[in-house]
Amino acid sequence: MEVKERIVQEKGFDHTLNLLEEGYPFIKSRMDLYKCNIFETHIMGKKAICISGEEACKIFYNEELFQRKGVMPKRIQKTLFGVNAIQGMDNNAHSMRKHFFMSLMTVDHQKKLGELFEKEMEASADKWVNMKEVVLFHEAKNNLCRAACYWTGVPLLESDVESRADDFCAMIDGFGGVGPRYCKGKAARNRTEAWIEAIIEDVRQGKLTVKDDSPLNQMAFHKEPDGNLMELQMAAKELINVIRPIVAISTYITFTALAMYEHPECQEELMSGDNKYFEMFVQEVRRYYPFTPFLGAEVHKDFNWNQYEFKKGVLVLLDVYGMNHDSKIWNNPDEFQPKRFEEQKNRTYSFIPQGGGDPGKGHRCPGEGITIEIMKASLNFLVNKVDFEVPEQDLRYSLSRIPTLPESGFIMKNIRRK
Repeated sequence: MEVKERIVQEKGFDHTLNLLEEGYPFIKSRMDLYKCNIFETHIMGKKAICISGEEACKIFYNEELFQRKGVMPKRIQKTLFGVNAIQGMDNNAHSMRKHFFMSLMTVDHQKKLGELFEKEMEASADKWVNMKEVVLFHEAKNNLCRAACYWTGVPLLESDVESRADDFCAMIDGFGGVGPRYCKGKAARNRTEAWIEAIIEDVRQGKLTVKDDSPLNQMAFHKEPDGNLMELQMAAKELINVIRPIVAISTYITFTALAMYEHPECQEELMSGDNKYFEMFVQEVRRYYPFTPFLGAEVHKDFNWNQYEFKKGVLVLLDVYGMNHDSKIWNNPDEFQPKRFEEQKNRTYSFIPQGGGDPGKGHRCPGEGITIEIMKASLNFLVNKVDFEVPEQDLRYSLSRIPTLPESGFIMKNIRRK
């Protein structure tokens, strides 16, 4: 008879507070301590199994073994994703909705968004030359909001840009917070859903005309499998799930600027304008700096893996941050080395800053290509379109805060156009 190895069990009744206090390293620190790739803990009163590594990721994205429906806490749905939206779907319902999302995010659309964002940044730079200093994060989130709304077809008054961008950011910031942070994120989502619902209703009633191929029009008239139009509230949530992640790239752009500042040894190759090096650089930013902490799913049916028995209904957390800093996957993971991406490897289940698996079928983010294109556009802008100085400021970021960002937002001064 096979003897199953006993899973490492973290002592204590519940570790939700530990997770909130420790943030990104919560799972990895325990993996390192227990010298394992799986352990059991308790989060929000429920048993949770934490896993890490490429093989663990392959298991995690097996839809026969795991489900997402009903797993995501309502607090996250009410801030980040929207209640019952695509992130909480499974099987055929998820596949059909995902196919629709992928149709909105083709390679051409990725390039278009990158161009729109860079155009917005160049227009902003003309104003920056007369300003004492600017905060890159604030400028990036406003310009991403402009570009995303223009691309989707959502009308946006210039006077509303900052408040709408702030609401998108509050949704993102609220999911990892408690108290005022969470309440702010929830209120921002309610305002944004009401705004987008009204716009979709105007499109459906013919009061607002947009291009047929625009994401707004596509979402407004998208039909569900039963042949009926997507319910208005759900259409608004899913359109927000197109725009919000684009605005969220402002965090990656801020970390991109920080990487340039912290690693001047990369400057010469960045100045060469080599598109391949640009891509390696932004991929290393996505690996090295914190963004997604972990992902959750629920065991769909009993199964065994690595001599451990997974029981139906148990919560499982996949350690995204830990995998990005795992020495079994990356050589010298705590060093910033863009050229680690020079070698073309299949990283479907080993490099998962925005989820793993096949983006066309599974739960990997359909907008990952958009993220990369916009990050490359921002890098090109910072390297080749402007000169600037980085004054003394607090560029530290806290791994205990989810999501996190450099404290200063990356301040630039004495900006000049090249």
